[in-house]
Amino acid sequence: MMQKETSSSDVSSSSSSPSHAGARVRHRRRPTEVTPDVNRSNGPALLVSDQNKYKSMLIRTYSTVWMIGGFAFLVYMGHLYIWAGVVVIQIFMATELFNLLRKSSEEKQLPGFRMLNWHFFFTAMLFTYGRFLSRELVNTVSSDHLLFKLVSGLIKYQMFICYFLYIAGFVWFILTLKKKTYKYQFKQYAWTHMILLTVFAQSSFTVANIFEGMFWFLLPASLIVINDIAAYLFGFFLGRTPLIKLSPKKTWEGFIGASVTTIISAFLLANVMGRFQWFTCPRKDLSTGWLNCDPGPMFKPEHYFLGDWVPQWFPWKEVFLLPVQWHALALGLFASIIAPFGGFFASGFKRAFKIKDFGDSIPGHGGITDRMDCQMVMAVFAYIYHQSFISPHNFSVDAILDQIIRNLTYEEQKALYQQLGEIFQQRQLMQS
Repeated sequence: MMQKETSSSDVSSSSSSPSHAGARVRHRRRPTEVTPDVNRSNGPALLVSDQNKYKSMLIRTYSTVWMIGGFAFLVYMGHLYIWAGVVVIQIFMATELFNLLRKSSEEKQLPGFRMLNWHFFFTAMLFTYGRFLSRELVNTVSSDHLLFKLVSGLIKYQMFICYFLYIAGFVWFILTLKKKTYKYQFKQYAWTHMILLTVFAQSSFTVANIFEGMFWFLLPASLIVINDIAAYLFGFFLGRTPLIKLSPKKTWEGFIGASVTTIISAFLLANVMGRFQWFTCPRKDLSTGWLNCDPGPMFKPEHYFLGDWVPQWFPWKEVFLLPVQWHALALGLFASIIAPFGGFFASGFKRAFKIKDFGDSIPGHGGITDRMDCQMVMAVFAYIYHQSFISPHNFSVDAILDQIIRNLTYEEQKALYQQLGEIFQQRQLMQS
């Protein structure tokens, strides 16, 4: 009652004093004063209520089971289907982020302006995947001479085509500039490029990892899921000490417990996944057939004699480990210590925009972007680590053949074949 009476008296006083009224209007428009209950407009109340945390946990668990089941189904279907899943996730993430700064009042004056954002998005997709998957695409169509020439030409001029599409979007943006909407349009232009840089470019490394061998995609992605679940469970039952102000619900107990769990899981999972060629063999085309390859030294078991390192009562005196398991420890360490900062970054970003989640497409979790923040950081690290410490840097036969197929015409390849035949004949004559 006191609050209502005070409000009514303020209204009456403001109506009698124009200067006070103008000041009160300006006071109400200050951007720092937001609606008092952000959670109510951005998600179900039970997901942020401490009194209903067990019900929240049930909803979160139900959604997690469905996500893990869908993820396992894509892994079973193969590399091409996982790539398609990554593309769908990228589109959902872009939709959530495009809508974050969208103002319908401004866009009513700009018909078709939203299409410009998607033009830049799909141009970036064409450029990125054209660079990552050119070898696989060429190998897929190599049996058809006409299609091979068409695809080879497109790959050869792919950079020019993508640049022309980008410049077309740039000109399109300039031609759509209108008075009274300049600030909004340039803000959207910068926001679109930020999305392409921080979201699309990073998550596209996931596709490169998939075709290098599903092991390099599946293990890092699984470690992020394990770390997230372990942090939630340890923090839920044991959490007492706050970890970081950006995420009040994150605790040191959850962080430490998840780190230990993730590192141990990395060592064990690498041993299991590394024994299946479906995970270790690289995919050199865009087919979905079974894979058969030499797994390489990283995936061949090595014998370790424990000897005096273990007590006499310990039943195992020797073990067989894969060399890749030691590299998995580095992935687990990064996933448990550095990758969570992707989530902290997202938390700070959401606080800056005064929202709880990027979306509500996943019950109990928020939007797709809320689940992919750490995955993007992890995918880039896994790709860089693989290229730096795992991938051979010498020229392999496959790499040379790839360059020949991509850069030489059919006639040039035929001439190269004949010249190599003559060289081999001369060497045989010299040896005899």
